[in-house]
Amino acid sequence: MTAPLFHLAPGRLDAAEPGSTIMLDGAEGHHAATVMRLGSGEAVQLSDTRSRRAEGVVVAVETGQLQVQIVAVSTEEPPLPHLVLVQALAKDRRDLQAVESATELGVEAVIPWQAERSVARWKPGREAKKHAEWVNTVTTAAKQTRRTAIPEVRPLHSTAQYVQAQGEKGRGEKGQRVGVVVLHEAEKISLQTVLQELGVLQDFGAPQGQRPLDELHLVIGPEGGISDRELQLLTAACARTARLGHHVLRSSSAGPAAIAATQLLLGRWDW
Repeated sequence: MTAPLFHLAPGRLDAAEPGSTIMLDGAEGHHAATVMRLGSGEAVQLSDTRSRRAEGVVVAVETGQLQVQIVAVSTEEPPLPHLVLVQALAKDRRDLQAVESATELGVEAVIPWQAERSVARWKPGREAKKHAEWVNTVTTAAKQTRRTAIPEVRPLHSTAQYVQAQGEKGRGEKGQRVGVVVLHEAEKISLQTVLQELGVLQDFGAPQGQRPLDELHLVIGPEGGISDRELQLLTAACARTARLGHHVLRSSSAGPAAIAATQLLLGRWDW
């Protein structure tokens, strides 16, 4: 079993190097020392929740905290394009189930989507609480799977807000390139074909004179599916539609399946 991973605040590992020591305290220190009862000589991993990661050994245990001697430090930057799951709100916490699995499978960000046919709703005044639920879900899943970075949970978007946001990115000074793929059961074109046409597969680079995508968004609809009006808005904003296999997947499983398939097609799991 791999060594347990603990989260530190961003910046806490900036000066870390082999031989230096880090105090693991706060909630994470309490969990390590009091709940897990880690002792001297045991291996641990530390993350700044962004890109910095350290391997270390416990050298001292105090009440609610550990002193860790650093053995190795590394920096992990996710390759382009970053994978972003646009997950429609779904009933019975199936949206959170999708987000949890997508985090385990390597998504870099998630966007809660208030689709027209979403049965679940974030009621006015409770948006912050619901958003915090999604943040807690990705944080726990990232820690469980020993991920260095915690995926970003972006604000809740309506369809109009999401379409507008993609237009604003394209008009920005640096012009962030975003590819949007809507997984739709009525489409006949495969996900692999669409990714090939977007130029993100290893054997099919970006079109000449065009830089690679910064982000690849995979859009998953709610239980009732994506409405025709929404599909028109998304495709008018340059989104592509693709089919994911021969079966119609639930909202809770379609996103993770799309992330897993994309990771394989991009060759990121080969090693």
